[in-house]
Amino acid sequence: MRQLVLDTETTGLNARTGDRIIEIGCVELVNRRLTGNNLHFYVNPGRDSDPGALAVHGLTTEFLSDKPKFADIAAELRDFVADAELIIHNAPFDVGFMDVEFAMVGMPCVKEVCGGVIDTLVQAKQMFPGKRNSLDALCDRFGISNAHRTLHGALLDSELLAEVYLAMTRGQESLVIDMLGETQSAGEGHAPIALDDLQLPVLVASEEELSAHLAVLDDLDKAVKGTSVWRIETVIVAEAPAGS
Repeated sequence: MRQLVLDTETTGLNARTGDRIIEIGCVELVNRRLTGNNLHFYVNPGRDSDPGALAVHGLTTEFLSDKPKFADIAAELRDFVADAELIIHNAPFDVGFMDVEFAMVGMPCVKEVCGGVIDTLVQAKQMFPGKRNSLDALCDRFGISNAHRTLHGALLDSELLAEVYLAMTRGQESLVIDMLGETQSAGEGHAPIALDDLQLPVLVASEEELSAHLAVLDDLDKAVKGTSVWRIETVIVAEAPAGS
C-alpha cells in the first residue's frame, strides 16, 4: 500500500480569502516503510505572508520570489499523489488549500485524485481525548526527537508526522492480515488462514550470535550449578518424534 504523509505551509489561514500555499512536502511510505522517494516544493504565492504566518514558517517574500508558481508544479504534484492514501495532520486545512490551488489551474480536487485521506489529528483526539495533540505534543508523547524543529517546514513536519503516524498505528494490523488481506467473507465465520501460503523470511543466527548465546547458557549453568532449563528444553525439542 502506498501512502504519502503530506504537509503545507501557507501565507495565512484562509484559502478562500486569498491566502496561498508556499511550501509542500510529501514523504512516501510503502507497506509502512519509508522509501526516501519524497516530493518537496517551495512555491511563489505572488503575495506576502501574514505576519503571524511568517513568524511560524519564516519563508520571506524575498526567499520565495524566484520559486515556481503553483501552476508550474501542479501536474507533478497531482501525479505524485495519484491513487495514494494521504496522511495529514488537520487534513481539512491542507486539503482545502490544495483544492483551491488545483481549481485555479483547472485540475480536479484532491479527493478525486488520491486514494483517500487519513487525518492524524482526528486519530490523536480519539486516542488521547482532552490532551494536546499538536505535532510537537505527539512527538513528545511518542519519544520522537523534534529538537531540530525551530520553525515549521512542510518536509520536516511530514517526516516527523510519518514517525508519529507509524507509532500511533503500530500493532493495529497483524502480520497475517498484512500479508493475506481480509479473509472473512460477509455472513460467514472466520475463514481458516492458509499458513502454507505465507512466505516469511528466515533469519538464521550468525556464528557470532550463536557463540554469544552459548556463552549465556554457560553462565546460566554456573548460576544454577547444573543444567539450565534452556538446555533441557533444547534437548526435548531435538529428541521429539516427528509429528508430535
